[in-house]
Amino acid sequence: MLPDLLRPGLAVVFCGTAVATASAARGHYYSGPGNKFWQLLHEAGFTPILLCPEDDASLLDHGVGLTDLVKGVAQSHDAGLDYSGTSSVAAHIVAASPAWVAFNGLTAGRAAATQLGLARKKEVALGEQPWGIGASRVFVLPSSSGANAGMPYTEKLKWWRELYERASTDS
Repeated sequence: MLPDLLRPGLAVVFCGTAVATASAARGHYYSGPGNKFWQLLHEAGFTPILLCPEDDASLLDHGVGLTDLVKGVAQSHDAGLDYSGTSSVAAHIVAASPAWVAFNGLTAGRAAATQLGLARKKEVALGEQPWGIGASRVFVLPSSSGANAGMPYTEKLKWWRELYERASTDS
């Protein structure tokens, strides 16, 4: 389990499903060799330089936070995860009150929506959602995971840039 990187005043909190085994082993978010999180974050405009997993705590200085819905380690890609703690994660997000919550992948966005009773699974698609978490607006991104190889990188980046543009106009 990795600690939440949250504090009041953030522009965006990225929320994944669960920490992958590679990230748990290294003790830093998005450490898997096939995960494009750090590259997408930088190329979308959230960070002025390309950061690496060991720089995850410095994201707070860029107005970005990190958390996961499931506070355990995912043994496989989102299979059999226990989302019963979602309301607790949502409470931490509400307390931090970021402008945006960005779910890193449809799996995370759909799990949050259904667990919190905000939308049905099939109603959640990529992009801004008609529901929020507390005062925070919600955006669902295509997953940065290497397991999401079916979507071209350029298409993923388009969605990440859209979020950046919306978050930038809010601040």
